[in-house]
Amino acid sequence: MSHSLLSHIETHIVKFFDQHPKPDLLYHNLKHTQEVVQATEQMAKHYQLAETDFLSVMAAAWFHDLGHLTGPPEEHEERSADLAADYLKKEKQESPFIKTVKHCIRATKMPQSPRNLLEQIICDADLFHLGSDDYKTKQKLLRKEQEKLTGTDISGSDWRQENIALLETHRYFTDYAQTLLGQSQAENLRHQKDKQAEKGEEGKPEQVAEPTPAGQSATAEAPPIEDKKKNKDNKTERGIETMFRTTSTNHLRLSEIADSKANIMISVNSIMVSVIVSILPRRIEENPSLMVPTAMFLTTALLTIVFAILATRPNVTQGTFTHEDIEQKKGNLLFFGNFHSMSMDEYQWGISELMRDSSYLYATMTRDIYYLGRVLAKKYKLLRIAYSVFMFGFVTSIMGFLIVFLFFTK
Repeated sequence: MSHSLLSHIETHIVKFFDQHPKPDLLYHNLKHTQEVVQATEQMAKHYQLAETDFLSVMAAAWFHDLGHLTGPPEEHEERSADLAADYLKKEKQESPFIKTVKHCIRATKMPQSPRNLLEQIICDADLFHLGSDDYKTKQKLLRKEQEKLTGTDISGSDWRQENIALLETHRYFTDYAQTLLGQSQAENLRHQKDKQAEKGEEGKPEQVAEPTPAGQSATAEAPPIEDKKKNKDNKTERGIETMFRTTSTNHLRLSEIADSKANIMISVNSIMVSVIVSILPRRIEENPSLMVPTAMFLTTALLTIVFAILATRPNVTQGTFTHEDIEQKKGNLLFFGNFHSMSMDEYQWGISELMRDSSYLYATMTRDIYYLGRVLAKKYKLLRIAYSVFMFGFVTSIMGFLIVFLFFTK
């Protein structure tokens, strides 16, 4: 159902943009809407939303800027919400679903004020570009759009000041966007402030990020080759760090999911064992044939609990590394199980060595992610065994009880 409705919505939105052309919308056009939809889907899948929630936030992403085509930028969110409601009513969607979509669209109004995860996702998706490498290009389009809509030119200094104010005050709401885009947003802010300081505009920061080398003009139009190389290196390092943060976050989230599933198995089977032990002994005295399926059921529950416990049982290593290990770049000091037995001085020294060598740091982070993956593989293997035992054992036990009640009950 969700795929079909979203496909119909996409067709409707594309057709609506074609039927309501507005050449002045250089930024708030169909491409922007599609990019917001893509970012929304990316975050929605990360948080593994339920089908109804996924459908709600995706529908809101498609409709969120449609009001730009039917009136001025002011209050376009309200018009977008109304357009979404009208369409969804024609599609015979239920009122709670339509209400959720409208709330998500309204949450994108600046200043953003989301009240739940769905609204946080679409708000972060709408301003996804603030933490992307396309920030400069997107802001140029937005500036040209505002100039065309208002009929007035916006000076470079005024536009920079607005951008700086937005970048300084804006914070992504979801932890996913904070991890993925937070550092890039800070980097975009630094570039804006550097440009402001270079132009000698009012409100420039007291400290300039990079001093001008001797003999080099501070007002040169083209940045030196060394600065270009440095900026390229910074982007590369930023991408690497973002990759490590995102990967680690995903691994930890998968670990939390595995632990949650194991706890469900433990709780469910513990309850069933308690019920069986308290009720069936009397029935077994009356009908000894119940002994076999009861034993099968208890064995199934016991094995399921054992494997679920093994999946969640913590395993702490020796907790120490020698100076030789660290000097040879063998130690992983990012995981508590590897340093909990070390003294404070030894640990501080090891971390200092780690931070001094970027290749050692990246290698350590790589090992940390690798072993997180190994732990996850073990967790999910044991969890799969627990679920398999529970499924086959439960079905077999129930069939055993049915056979007893149908053929051996007097």
